[in-house]
Amino acid sequence: MPETTADTLQADVLVIGGGMAGAWAALGAARAGAQVVLVEKGYCGTSGVTASAGPGHWWVPPQAREQAIAQRLAAGEGLAEARWMERVLDTTWRHLPTIAPHYAFGVDAKGVVQYRALRGPEYLRALRTLVNAAGVRVLDHHPATELLRHGDGSIAGACGLHLRGSGIPWEIRAGATVIAAGGCAFLSKLLGADNNTGDGYLMAAEAGAELSGMEFTNYYTVAPAWSSMTRSMSYAFARYFDADGRELDIPFGPGATAALARALLDGPVACTLERMPQDLRELLPTISPNVLIAFTRAGVDPFRDRFPVTLRGAGTVRGIGGLRVAGEGCETSVPNLFAAGDAASRERVAGAISGGGAINSAWALSSGLWSGQAAAARARRDGRRADGPARPAGQAGLHAGASGWDRTAAVATVQRATLDYDRNIFRSANGLGESVTALDGVWRAISAGGCAPAPADPVQRLRLRETAALVATARWSVHSAFLRPESRGMHRRVDAPASDPAWAHRIVTGGLDRIWHRAEPAGTGPAQPIHPLTTATP
Repeated sequence: MPETTADTLQADVLVIGGGMAGAWAALGAARAGAQVVLVEKGYCGTSGVTASAGPGHWWVPPQAREQAIAQRLAAGEGLAEARWMERVLDTTWRHLPTIAPHYAFGVDAKGVVQYRALRGPEYLRALRTLVNAAGVRVLDHHPATELLRHGDGSIAGACGLHLRGSGIPWEIRAGATVIAAGGCAFLSKLLGADNNTGDGYLMAAEAGAELSGMEFTNYYTVAPAWSSMTRSMSYAFARYFDADGRELDIPFGPGATAALARALLDGPVACTLERMPQDLRELLPTISPNVLIAFTRAGVDPFRDRFPVTLRGAGTVRGIGGLRVAGEGCETSVPNLFAAGDAASRERVAGAISGGGAINSAWALSSGLWSGQAAAARARRDGRRADGPARPAGQAGLHAGASGWDRTAAVATVQRATLDYDRNIFRSANGLGESVTALDGVWRAISAGGCAPAPADPVQRLRLRETAALVATARWSVHSAFLRPESRGMHRRVDAPASDPAWAHRIVTGGLDRIWHRAEPAGTGPAQPIHPLTTATP
């Protein structure tokens, strides 16, 4: 169905976000008989981290699932749940092959179809084709900026801007709404993630939603220093050198990120991929077609030349945190509001470590379908679309701000707290405490400016709102990291390098002007006493 301009629309289900999770959510709702509208900040099919990647999927045959789940449970350090893993594996196994009419899956040397790894651009194009065929109304360049809320607190839809229509505001009333707007990479230049600024988190939190796992947001990916090409498979064969040409001892594996970060704090680091076998060099353009483009454009032969590298933070995109999932259909704690993909916490399936590409992709597919189906059932049960009065729930960043807060300075404060290695990889009470204080100060400036007129330029209005979402997301992340006085999974404290059994639970958080926390038991692992939580203050 071609895009049309929205002013005021009605739907059974509204899906916010048009990446992998949003597309699967729209399909789940439409196939359940719902009238669905999908709004996307960019263009559904090219926007988000999947469109520029080669996404894998957690693709495990039934007979091998018990072992795969046991391995992930052990690696997840007490925060994952076997039942949710089984659900993800089964849903992915059954539904991923259904895109075959619009996607050419590869075959191995024996002619067996390979479903595990996909080509991102073609995958998203196939999903858009399926979404259109299902009758979903897709509105591209229609970022949502705030949710609509009934007087009883339930969600009535959302409103936002039409960027291609001179910023014309739109409002969509819906019986149920799915947040699938992606995670937040804090503008780190992670490939495909510039649109991922935490918008969905802020919208949902303003309506009262809870978040979980926000301390697990310090995953980093190596990349050429001049590029956003954060595809890291090739670096299994990397050799690293300091500014004086001395080779550094940075073996590929779990400790590589910290070792490379320490070296980068000391000075520039160069890399070569000369150890990659010739057969893999020849296959690389097929496996990851866009990897070599960054080198070709820079005139660099990565298999011969040394080139400068950096680490780019992935925030919640390859981290764990997001909106707390409160039910089987990926309901949030707010009535009529659901979450999918990177917008939702993945602790239940990934535990305290990154879901990488495979588990995160399988989660995006599965949570998308579950949330879409559950949202359709909720809308059908309530029979409510535009009934009754509803008011926008949005607050911070929707106005310029009477105090004239500086967007550039706000982003710099966020990135100091969430991307700088000394603050976010090598975490400590002192560094986290300084970040908490700085971020809280920026938030006060933003939230104090609710009475000033909004900029006329719709893109500038959107940027202000995105900045507020960046600051809010950073605060939930840093406050939670400050509160967890141990090392667990990707959360590493240099001042508390061991894990503490009393902290083998989730940290649920929320709030805007005042950040709050509470403990939630994990669903698996030995029973442990829950450590009492109080608001984290440095």
